[in-house]
Amino acid sequence: MKKKQHKTGCAVALAAILLLAAAGAVFSHFGGFGAGKSADREAFKKYAKAVADLSVPEETKIVALGEATHGNREFQALKLEVFQVLVERYGVRALALEGDFGGCEAVNRYIHGGGGTARDAVAAIGFAIYRTQEMEDLVSWMRTYNETAPEGQDLRFYGFDMQRYEYNYSYLLEAARDLGLDTAALERLWAGEDYAPDATTEQMAAVYGDIRQKLVNAGEDAAFAVHFADILLQNIELGKRWSDASAEAACLRDQYMAENVLWILAREQARGNRRIFITGHNGHLEQKGSYDAEHKVTGNLLADALGADAYFAIGTDFCKTRVNLPKKNGGRFVRTFYSHDPLANAANAAGEERCWLDFSAIPADSPLKAQVTDYCWMGSLGESYTPLMSLLPMSYRVWRSPSELYDGMILVPRATPTEIRD
Repeated sequence: MKKKQHKTGCAVALAAILLLAAAGAVFSHFGGFGAGKSADREAFKKYAKAVADLSVPEETKIVALGEATHGNREFQALKLEVFQVLVERYGVRALALEGDFGGCEAVNRYIHGGGGTARDAVAAIGFAIYRTQEMEDLVSWMRTYNETAPEGQDLRFYGFDMQRYEYNYSYLLEAARDLGLDTAALERLWAGEDYAPDATTEQMAAVYGDIRQKLVNAGEDAAFAVHFADILLQNIELGKRWSDASAEAACLRDQYMAENVLWILAREQARGNRRIFITGHNGHLEQKGSYDAEHKVTGNLLADALGADAYFAIGTDFCKTRVNLPKKNGGRFVRTFYSHDPLANAANAAGEERCWLDFSAIPADSPLKAQVTDYCWMGSLGESYTPLMSLLPMSYRVWRSPSELYDGMILVPRATPTEIRD
């Protein structure tokens, strides 16, 4: 009897070992907790360059800079560093942010000599992630640049999101009044900065639509104001979808953001500028979206509309990040994650602080070519956190081919958390 129990115990132990080994293999495939393997280090060193050496193809109309997280200093600071290259070497005069259109217009007015401070300006964008020193540095640089810019060469700041409404309403009301339009119906829907308690989305849509048509009839002088009405109408429609199906709403938001970017591009081209610079999360600006063919993200929609050669996507990633994230019940904290990205790991092994890797510069016979083409894990952290992310690394990573998503990447091996202003 004891011998049989012994054999049974051995069998159970062996099965447990095999199960753990299999689980370990599966877990390893899905990334594990550590940094993971590195791409070929010597090949990486050969083709990695400084961000200041970034180059853009002649046919480019939109340069898009993604960020692997919303809560790291380095990714926010890259907005200014890349924008300076584009302004000085490629004649870019407009930056468009994944932020509220009306709030970003407040920033635009500030960089053109408006009152207040850089801190006031970035607070107007409406998202906590932008209330940082790095964003203040960006808008301060743009304001200083504009102080001595020749006529017509000033820099402009846009937003292409529609999730906020206060500044859009305020500027729409301002424009309508300036044109002598009757704004009584519009004002009745509001109480301060909030919707009036008795207003329905149908009422608001009707009034916004009416004001929009009057602005259209007012002619070219009202073209900018029309877009405030468009953003408010987008906000209403998006709000309806969020309550029903978040996946459908996310797709609609990407569609709207693509439409808004194309509006900004057309406006800048009318001013004689061939290119614009846009920036937001990697997940929105990649060239091939995370959804199926019927649910494309902003970058894929822009590449479809303009042609792949006209849309130049720059992704970013980290090896290790300490990232600023929101708590579920308010407040914020810092958490540590590893991307498992072999390119970011190679940058870390090479001792880089940050570096630019142009995929088109890597020859076919380089071992690095396969490593930018093959699928691998990459980090992707937004403005949310769940305990699951600390237990299952694949919950904050994407399994994709870098060269399918981007034309090149800026790697930041060790990313540090932003500090959010009150």
